[in-house]
Amino acid sequence: MGSWHRIGRPLRRATGALALAAALASTGCGNAPEPPGTARVSGLMLDSELREISGLAVSRRHPDTLWMHDDGGNPARLFAVGRDGERRATFRIEGVPKTDWEDIAAFRLDGRDYLLLADTGDNGGLRRTLQLHVIEEPSKLVNARLRPAWSIVFRWPDGARDCEAVAVDAASRQVLLVSKKRRPPELFVLPLERAEGVQVARRVGRLRMPAALSEEAGRDAATPLAAQVTAADVAPDGRSLAAITYRHLLIWTRREGEDWATAVSRPPVDRPLPWLPQAEALGWDRDGRHVFVSGEFIPAPLYRIRLDAASDQRQ
Repeated sequence: MGSWHRIGRPLRRATGALALAAALASTGCGNAPEPPGTARVSGLMLDSELREISGLAVSRRHPDTLWMHDDGGNPARLFAVGRDGERRATFRIEGVPKTDWEDIAAFRLDGRDYLLLADTGDNGGLRRTLQLHVIEEPSKLVNARLRPAWSIVFRWPDGARDCEAVAVDAASRQVLLVSKKRRPPELFVLPLERAEGVQVARRVGRLRMPAALSEEAGRDAATPLAAQVTAADVAPDGRSLAAITYRHLLIWTRREGEDWATAVSRPPVDRPLPWLPQAEALGWDRDGRHVFVSGEFIPAPLYRIRLDAASDQRQ
């Protein structure tokens, strides 16, 4: 559950309509070439069932479909949503608890398409173990019930952490996890495989954050959380890791033969997010040249942002 929940819902509702209109007006239109960083509104999420979206992933199985889930305090469910922001189907997830789901990743493994649900939120730093649930993508987008193919129970190596950003590197069969409140954010890995007992996440590095972003978080009393990572995703080609904070979109790209720890030790490409007061949902598009971003409130724009990570890193 994001820290922005302390902001009153009435204030968010009162300002939402005006800010949304401004977002729509500022994103441009037409078929002109899109430079990196261009954000366009792909759709609007007006459905009250989507009011607390905290995870987003682009389906590998169903064209023009996004998978989303909502925050803790809601039923264990998964939404299939169109690129226009309209909910297409709702799936109940059976056999697992829902403490604080914070991210979702789509990936292909051994010829099958899966989703990973990350029950890793821990605002109070009280959880001894956390869970990752792997679900095979359903063949049809109709309301139904699903069960995980397998789950991974894990803990941190040296004390509790809040984690809202989880991604899958299917090629290396690893789960990447980014801590939220530590400065700088820490990068952990876990095996993606089925395993018995409680696994221990292994810390492999720390994310190099832009200096300007940390300075912004330090001087802006209204947004002290500007440098905290709230979502992450690995690009379809496995080369780039995208992450968002409440205000910024960050991209790290691996060089040939490089591991993620080395890649994230360099400064990322840093793009400001368009208007989005509680940015907690991010997913690479299937083309590998755009990301979708949205937030935990209603009404919410669903942005599609052009970001050619490989070419950006050469700038």
